Amino acid sequence: MEKENPKLIIGAIIQARMGSTRLPGKVLMDIMGKPMLWHLINRLKFSKRINEVILAIPDTKENDALEKFAEENKIKYFRGSEEDVLSRYFKAAQKFKCDLIVRMTSDCPLIDPKIADLVIEKHLNYGADFTANFLEGKRGETLERTFLHGTELEVFNFSTLENAYQQAKEPYQREHVDPYIFEHPEIFKIAAIKNTEDVSYMRCTVDEMKDLELVREIYKRLYKKGEIFFMEDVVNLLKTHPELMEINKEVKRKQI
Repeated sequence: MEKENPKLIIGAIIQARMGSTRLPGKVLMDIMGKPMLWHLINRLKFSKRINEVILAIPDTKENDALEKFAEENKIKYFRGSEEDVLSRYFKAAQKFKCDLIVRMTSDCPLIDPKIADLVIEKHLNYGADFTANFLEGKRGETLERTFLHGTELEVFNFSTLENAYQQAKEPYQREHVDPYIFEHPEIFKIAAIKNTEDVSYMRCTVDEMKDLELVREIYKRLYKKGEIFFMEDVVNLLKTHPELMEINKEVKRKQI
């Protein structure tokens, strides 16, 4: 698949770890015969703008399984601090010389490459430092979400990430990648895009087993080998079969 802007390295960097307070090992759990993380990476390959996919893996023994996964699937990776995620993320971008970074979390196996391309284009056209299809404030305060929950992603310049890496001092600003950026709109030019319809009430990220059960049901109905489906397909499915959303309706959104 031909990529646009071949001189601009646009890297999708996925922070992944085996530890999880609610569902340990979830990133390698099975969906239609493949690990959840495999599906996420496979979907990103359908982006017209992303030309690198990189895993940012903790350097602890528990996470050796993710290095093995990366090696077996010929995926680029970097290993760094488990607690200082900002450092691990920055050093992954630095190692692979990314000009632009696309960030999503490893528990979003329904990430949509068309949305990724849309956010990248908005970012470049607007001349932003940071662009997302959602907007947050201090300490994870949600200001605006309109896309399917589980298709959120961010795009930022390497210089933006480097600034955050150098300036963020608070522990919570190091445990996550973006808090320092959101908290300093006077420093960074921040842009956001809205979906034409607010479907953020549809929860399709994976924090607990009930979430995984729903995602497996979605894949069972929509997945075809060698192809992918998109957010609109998931939204249409859940509107047609609202009973599916009953599966994980009790799961609460995790906050910083």
